[in-house]
Amino acid sequence: MANTAVIGLQWGDEAKGKIVDILTENHDIVVRYQGGANAGHTVVTGGQTFKLSLIPSGIFRAGVRCVIANGVVINPQTLLAEIDALKDRGVRVDADLTVSSRAHVIFPWHMEEDRILNECPTGEAIGTTLRGIGPCYRDKIGRSHAVRVGDFYEAGWRERIVAVAEAKRRMLEPLGVPADSPALDAQAICEEYSGYAERLRPFVADTTQFLLDAVEAGKRVLFEGAQGALLDIDHGTFPYVTSSNSSGVGISAGSGVPGRHIHKVVGVVKAYCTRVGGGPFPTEQDNDVGRHLRDRGNEYGTVTRRPRRCGWFDAVAARYTARLSGADALAVMLLDVLSALPEIQICTAYELDGERTERFPDHVERLRRVRPIYESLPGWQREIRAVRRLADLPVNARKYLDRLAEVVGRPVEIVSVGPDREQTVFVG
Repeated sequence: MANTAVIGLQWGDEAKGKIVDILTENHDIVVRYQGGANAGHTVVTGGQTFKLSLIPSGIFRAGVRCVIANGVVINPQTLLAEIDALKDRGVRVDADLTVSSRAHVIFPWHMEEDRILNECPTGEAIGTTLRGIGPCYRDKIGRSHAVRVGDFYEAGWRERIVAVAEAKRRMLEPLGVPADSPALDAQAICEEYSGYAERLRPFVADTTQFLLDAVEAGKRVLFEGAQGALLDIDHGTFPYVTSSNSSGVGISAGSGVPGRHIHKVVGVVKAYCTRVGGGPFPTEQDNDVGRHLRDRGNEYGTVTRRPRRCGWFDAVAARYTARLSGADALAVMLLDVLSALPEIQICTAYELDGERTERFPDHVERLRRVRPIYESLPGWQREIRAVRRLADLPVNARKYLDRLAEVVGRPVEIVSVGPDREQTVFVG
């Protein structure tokens, strides 16, 4: 298999971690290229469940190099805790993990900023995880207050932290953060982060050069997206989005690898839709159907445990993000969650201001006004978690998959019928 990208085509939580884990077997390197510890990937293998926030899901395949690239923002404490937790459970990490010297660092003041600035001007929460991700990205773009991983290994880094902490104090004190807050204690932070930097030193490298060398040498690289394309900072449902380019357009900027080296994009979708936090969600079912999807699908955030909003599959949105991310094929996840329903609906178009449209709106207020136009399909009302071949799926389940492929405009190549690595059906 050539270089491949795995991209979520919805609002995140599409079970990308399972697909990355499966595809890693055919790759030499797995790259996480954007986001931070606000993204959670769950991998179930060998009867064990692992939850990752920063480390690529390929870490469970020994000998595969896992890269946290330049586009990721890192809380060193969180990353080290994740490394330690994996080691404690017998997962090999030291020889297989590399962290970009260009990745930006999250500090305690970022979390204070996140807490203060969480509310949107309308009063509807954007949905931040309060982990300092957005403020860190804001400092990256602003440059003056940004610190990268590689800075810790150069002279003068302590003086820089002191200067940034003082600037943050002047910004945050008028907003109610006390001058003596631990989040602004430069000396304590320097000591704490000095320890983190020394522990991370063996992992830190120039991943941009490493990845360019790898693709030019013919190594097989798997790019692991975080969140979902509808949360893309530029192309998603702004402002109810994440702070990075979570669609396929973010791969090159977040890794340093030009698009010409990406040969295949697998778009990952749930067999239904979910969303966390605020923002419009046209197919949301705030009713018994939504509660069934949440309970059967265990729809609670991997990182936050927040209950997810649930609804029917939105083909208008998925068509848009499949095009945006350059998806070649679909992986349909959690198909088993629909098994008990007598009738299943797919949103194939919207009604917007009295007119039918199959285009995804470019403004959040227009998306709020749409009414989904549904197509109903009969359910299969049979347990499918033991199925391993497409031919063994119920006829109505196969018809549902065929219709998803038709309305999204991409073939279905992988179907997940349960959380374990083995509970997977490969099409064709």
